[in-house]
Amino acid sequence: HLQPIAAVILAARASSRMGSPKPLLDCGGETFLDRLIATFSEPCETVIAVLGHHAGQVRTGIARASQAVITVNPHPDRGMLSSLQAGLAAVPSSCQAVFFHPCDMPEIRPETLHELIDALAAAPPAILAAVPVLDGKRGHPVLIRSCWIPAFLALPVTASAKALLESSPVAVIEVAVADPGIRRDFDTRDDYASAFGARP
Repeated sequence: HLQPIAAVILAARASSRMGSPKPLLDCGGETFLDRLIATFSEPCETVIAVLGHHAGQVRTGIARASQAVITVNPHPDRGMLSSLQAGLAAVPSSCQAVFFHPCDMPEIRPETLHELIDALAAAPPAILAAVPVLDGKRGHPVLIRSCWIPAFLALPVTASAKALLESSPVAVIEVAVADPGIRRDFDTRDDYASAFGARP
Protein backbone atom coordinates (compact mmCIF):
# COMPACT_ATOMS: atom_id res chain seq x y z
CA HIS A 1 0.00 0.00 0.00
CA LEU A 2 1.71 3.15 -1.21
CA GLN A 3 -1.07 5.71 -1.17
CA PRO A 4 -1.14 8.63 -0.85
CA ILE A 5 1.67 9.58 -3.23
CA ALA A 6 3.21 12.97 -3.96
CA ALA A 7 5.15 14.19 -6.98
CA VAL A 8 7.91 16.80 -7.14
CA ILE A 9 8.36 18.43 -10.56
CA LEU A 10 11.70 20.21 -10.87
CA ALA A 11 11.16 23.43 -12.84
CA ALA A 12 13.67 25.84 -11.30
CA ARG A 13 16.53 25.83 -13.78
CA ALA A 14 17.53 28.85 -15.84
CA SER A 15 16.88 27.23 -19.25
CA SER A 16 19.83 29.23 -20.56
CA ARG A 17 20.46 26.95 -23.53
CA MET A 18 16.81 27.06 -24.54
CA GLY A 19 16.56 30.84 -24.44
CA SER A 20 13.12 30.85 -22.81
CA PRO A 21 11.71 29.20 -19.67
CA LYS A 22 11.38 25.49 -20.35
CA PRO A 23 8.34 25.02 -18.09
CA LEU A 24 6.38 27.29 -20.47
CA LEU A 25 7.37 25.61 -23.75
CA ASP A 26 4.43 24.26 -25.72
CA CYS A 27 3.85 20.51 -25.81
CA GLY A 28 0.75 19.62 -27.81
CA GLY A 29 -1.18 22.74 -26.90
CA GLU A 30 -0.20 23.03 -23.25
CA THR A 31 2.97 23.97 -21.44
CA PHE A 32 5.55 21.40 -20.38
CA LEU A 33 4.71 22.10 -16.75
CA ASP A 34 0.94 21.92 -17.26
CA ARG A 35 1.34 18.61 -19.09
CA LEU A 36 3.34 17.18 -16.18
CA ILE A 37 0.98 18.52 -13.52
CA ALA A 38 -1.88 16.80 -15.34
CA THR A 39 0.03 13.54 -15.78
CA PHE A 40 1.12 13.29 -12.15
CA SER A 41 -2.18 14.55 -10.69
CA GLU A 42 -3.92 11.38 -11.80
CA PRO A 43 -2.08 8.92 -9.49
CA CYS A 44 -0.80 11.50 -6.97
CA GLU A 45 -2.67 13.26 -4.22
CA THR A 46 -0.17 16.14 -4.11
CA VAL A 47 1.85 17.61 -6.98
CA ILE A 48 4.61 20.02 -6.00
CA ALA A 49 6.15 22.25 -8.67
CA VAL A 50 9.52 23.68 -7.67
CA LEU A 51 10.15 26.98 -9.43
CA GLY A 52 13.27 29.13 -9.34
CA HIS A 53 14.45 31.22 -12.26
CA HIS A 54 11.56 33.15 -13.86
CA ALA A 55 9.29 31.94 -11.03
CA GLY A 56 6.76 34.73 -11.43
CA GLN A 57 6.61 34.35 -15.20
CA VAL A 58 6.18 30.59 -14.93
CA ARG A 59 3.53 30.80 -12.22
CA THR A 60 1.39 33.18 -14.26
CA GLY A 61 2.09 31.36 -17.53
CA ILE A 62 0.66 27.97 -16.56
CA ALA A 63 -3.01 27.03 -16.51
CA ARG A 64 -2.86 24.41 -13.76
CA ALA A 65 -1.17 26.39 -10.97
CA SER A 66 -4.20 25.79 -8.76
CA GLN A 67 -3.71 22.02 -9.11
CA ALA A 68 -0.17 22.10 -7.75
CA VAL A 69 1.65 23.23 -4.65
CA ILE A 70 4.02 25.91 -5.93
CA THR A 71 7.34 26.02 -4.08
CA VAL A 72 10.19 28.37 -4.97
CA ASN A 73 13.82 27.34 -4.61
CA PRO A 74 15.58 30.52 -3.42
CA HIS A 75 18.94 29.24 -4.69
CA PRO A 76 18.28 27.49 -8.02
CA ASP A 77 21.88 28.03 -9.15
CA ARG A 78 22.95 25.46 -6.57
CA GLY A 79 21.65 22.79 -8.89
CA MET A 80 18.90 20.23 -9.21
CA LEU A 81 19.48 18.71 -5.77
CA SER A 82 18.64 22.02 -4.11
CA SER A 83 15.35 22.08 -6.00
CA LEU A 84 14.63 18.47 -5.10
CA GLN A 85 15.28 19.24 -1.45
CA ALA A 86 12.94 22.24 -1.61
CA GLY A 87 10.26 20.02 -3.09
CA LEU A 88 10.75 17.10 -0.71
CA ALA A 89 10.54 19.49 2.25
CA ALA A 90 7.01 20.35 1.09
CA VAL A 91 5.78 16.75 0.84
CA PRO A 92 2.88 16.10 3.25
CA SER A 93 3.82 13.76 6.08
CA SER A 94 0.90 11.49 5.17
CA CYS A 95 2.45 10.55 1.83
CA GLN A 96 3.90 7.06 1.53
CA ALA A 97 5.96 7.64 -1.61
CA VAL A 98 7.19 10.48 -3.82
CA PHE A 99 7.98 10.81 -7.51
CA PHE A 100 10.56 13.29 -8.68
CA HIS A 101 10.84 14.38 -12.27
CA PRO A 102 12.55 17.13 -14.29
CA CYS A 103 10.33 19.59 -16.13
CA ASP A 104 12.19 19.19 -19.44
CA MET A 105 10.85 15.64 -19.86
CA PRO A 106 7.14 16.30 -20.54
CA GLU A 107 6.32 13.22 -22.59
CA ILE A 108 6.21 10.67 -19.77
CA ARG A 109 3.24 8.32 -20.13
CA PRO A 110 0.65 7.92 -17.35
CA GLU A 111 0.93 4.13 -17.49
CA THR A 112 4.62 4.39 -16.63
CA LEU A 113 3.69 6.01 -13.32
CA HIS A 114 1.32 3.14 -12.52
CA GLU A 115 3.96 0.55 -13.43
CA LEU A 116 6.42 2.17 -11.00
CA ILE A 117 3.80 2.41 -8.25
CA ASP A 118 2.80 -1.22 -8.68
CA ALA A 119 6.41 -2.39 -8.68
CA LEU A 120 7.38 -0.50 -5.52
CA ALA A 121 4.14 -1.47 -3.74
CA ALA A 122 4.86 -5.15 -4.46
CA ALA A 123 8.51 -4.92 -3.41
CA PRO A 124 9.83 -5.76 0.07
CA PRO A 125 10.13 -2.82 2.49
CA ALA A 126 13.91 -2.85 2.07
CA ILE A 127 13.41 -1.68 -1.52
CA LEU A 128 13.30 2.09 -1.22
CA ALA A 129 13.01 3.22 -4.83
CA ALA A 130 11.84 2.22 -8.29
CA VAL A 131 13.35 3.65 -11.47
CA PRO A 132 12.14 3.15 -15.04
CA VAL A 133 14.47 1.52 -17.55
CA LEU A 134 14.33 1.57 -21.35
CA ASP A 135 16.83 -0.42 -23.41
CA GLY A 136 18.91 -1.00 -20.30
CA LYS A 137 19.21 2.69 -19.43
CA ARG A 138 17.61 4.38 -16.45
CA GLY A 139 15.34 7.38 -16.84
CA HIS A 140 12.77 9.49 -14.96
CA PRO A 141 10.66 9.73 -12.93
CA VAL A 142 12.16 8.14 -9.84
CA LEU A 143 9.73 6.90 -7.18
CA ILE A 144 11.01 6.67 -3.60
CA ARG A 145 9.41 5.56 -0.37
CA SER A 146 8.86 8.50 1.97
CA CYS A 147 11.13 6.96 4.60
CA TRP A 148 14.04 7.77 2.29
CA ILE A 149 13.23 11.51 2.13
CA PRO A 150 15.43 12.42 5.16
CA ALA A 151 18.47 10.92 3.43
CA PHE A 152 17.91 13.14 0.40
CA LEU A 153 17.32 16.19 2.59
CA ALA A 154 20.56 15.48 4.46
CA LEU A 155 22.73 15.46 1.33
CA PRO A 156 25.24 18.31 1.05
CA VAL A 157 24.55 20.80 -1.70
CA THR A 158 27.51 19.46 -3.70
CA ALA A 159 26.03 15.95 -3.81
CA SER A 160 23.48 14.54 -6.23
CA ALA A 161 20.34 12.48 -5.89
CA LYS A 162 21.66 10.16 -8.59
CA ALA A 163 24.76 9.42 -6.50
CA LEU A 164 22.60 8.48 -3.51
CA LEU A 165 20.50 6.15 -5.66
CA GLU A 166 23.61 4.54 -7.15
CA SER A 167 25.28 4.18 -3.75
CA SER A 168 22.37 2.03 -2.54
CA PRO A 169 21.93 -0.44 -5.42
CA VAL A 170 20.23 -3.11 -3.33
CA ALA A 171 17.55 -0.60 -2.33
CA VAL A 172 16.57 0.28 -5.90
CA ILE A 173 14.60 -1.80 -8.36
CA GLU A 174 14.60 -1.18 -12.08
CA VAL A 175 11.27 -1.39 -13.88
CA ALA A 176 11.38 -2.04 -17.63
CA VAL A 177 8.93 0.21 -19.44
CA ALA A 178 8.04 0.81 -23.08
CA ASP A 179 8.09 4.58 -22.74
CA PRO A 180 10.65 6.66 -24.67
CA GLY A 181 9.53 9.66 -22.59
CA ILE A 182 11.54 8.43 -19.59
CA ARG A 183 14.78 9.41 -21.36
CA ARG A 184 13.68 12.17 -23.73
CA ASP A 185 14.60 15.61 -22.50
CA PHE A 186 14.75 18.97 -24.20
CA ASP A 187 17.85 20.98 -23.37
CA THR A 188 18.36 23.12 -26.44
CA ARG A 189 16.39 24.87 -29.17
CA ASP A 190 17.53 22.18 -31.59
CA ASP A 191 16.16 19.42 -29.33
CA TYR A 192 12.83 21.19 -29.26
CA ALA A 193 12.74 22.03 -32.96
CA SER A 194 13.49 18.45 -33.98
CA ALA A 195 10.62 17.16 -31.81
CA PHE A 196 7.98 19.81 -32.38
CA GLY A 197 8.95 21.27 -35.75
CA ALA A 198 9.20 24.80 -34.40
CA ARG A 199 11.65 26.93 -32.50
CA PRO A 200 10.78 27.92 -28.93
